[in-house]
Amino acid sequence: MLKRKIETAIEEYFRGDNDKILVIDGARQVGKSFIIRETAKRYFKNYVEINMVEDSEGDKLFKDTSSLSSFYLSLGAVAGEKLGAYDDTLVFLDEIQVYPQLLTLLKFLKSDKRYRYIVSGSQLGITLSLTTSIPMGAVDIMEMYPLDFEEFLWANGIKEDFITSLRQCLFHDMNIPEGVHNTVMRLFRQYLLIGGLPEPVSEYIQSENIVRVRKLHDEIRRFYEIDASKYDKEHKLRIADIYRHLPSFMEQKKKRIVFKDLGGRRASDFLEEFDYLVASGIALEVDAVSNPVYPLSMSEVKNLLKLYMNDTGLLSSILFGRNIKAVMSDECSVNLGSLYETAVAMELKAHGYHLYYYDNKAKGEVDFLINDEESLSIIPLEIKSGRDYKIHSAISSFVSNADYNTKTAYVLSNSSSIETKGGITYLPIYAVMFFSR
Repeated sequence: MLKRKIETAIEEYFRGDNDKILVIDGARQVGKSFIIRETAKRYFKNYVEINMVEDSEGDKLFKDTSSLSSFYLSLGAVAGEKLGAYDDTLVFLDEIQVYPQLLTLLKFLKSDKRYRYIVSGSQLGITLSLTTSIPMGAVDIMEMYPLDFEEFLWANGIKEDFITSLRQCLFHDMNIPEGVHNTVMRLFRQYLLIGGLPEPVSEYIQSENIVRVRKLHDEIRRFYEIDASKYDKEHKLRIADIYRHLPSFMEQKKKRIVFKDLGGRRASDFLEEFDYLVASGIALEVDAVSNPVYPLSMSEVKNLLKLYMNDTGLLSSILFGRNIKAVMSDECSVNLGSLYETAVAMELKAHGYHLYYYDNKAKGEVDFLINDEESLSIIPLEIKSGRDYKIHSAISSFVSNADYNTKTAYVLSNSSSIETKGGITYLPIYAVMFFSR
């Protein structure tokens, strides 16, 4: 069983006295159902799991459920013998987005207190917009993402003591021994190849067979495209087209969406498609800002959007297939910029950051900007996959601009060097695993 950070939050919910219903939102295939199931069985004598996708393809018992009485009737038909009392019974409603009316019903299930509940879903942002009544005050929504790099290290047998020591070295300007750096970089490159989706990670840990891993990546990508086709007949083809175009956009210098390549002229032509890709969790949104000062949301610009794939494994499978040499040997002739940036985007999103970037025609583009709520300032991040990591005119210009009030800036690269110069701190790329709100 892969160790996941969200497991701790689920356990705290089960142990606590919070009567709100916990909703785990995230893309399909990130491991929501598995971690809920395995954790719940340790805490409840009576455990009931209902997958609404399976119900919709089978008996459709919950399709027209819109009241407590009709819900309990359907629930009893499925699991009557497993239902006990409030304190010892957990009902897990999986893939609840299939029946949007059930989200409205959650507030009544909470108040009725007949059983405990936990819910999972994907595309919940879209589904909530379709419900007649949003269950405000009745639910706590928690996002789940693919394994971040620290979880990937755990899966590969790296112990907490090692990770703690690594953190201390990185943020106390201590030199990292070359052997340690090479070990972590090797694992980081494996993360670029394998990604953080649980099934490919488990396959890699068990077999170390890249052919089997890539087969799973291909299946998951097709699964995401099939999911999109179920969303909306009017938009499904354009959603699939945008999703297939993401790697090509990420390989361009600017990496932002080129609307003419999609048959449109402006972002407004694709609002519903972008909303689907982001809300379903299969793409990570990075918004442009016109004025890079805290808080960044005040100057968000929606017509200069970047979309990253939600997993480095899916991206590297498209770019390199079964050829692992391009990533593992760090060949000079291969540009790994999009993979490195995707890994950073994955990490920052998993740690609770909203992602922004800044592009100025005269001064260049800064890869990522994040809010620093403690100092009420912003942190610019430049990601370097090559050996020229100290060549970065855009972030240097950014830091030198007093109007931006930049207190901290980072360049993340392959180098083991840790130093601060000209207001910029240089760290190894894997240091992003310790960036947390």
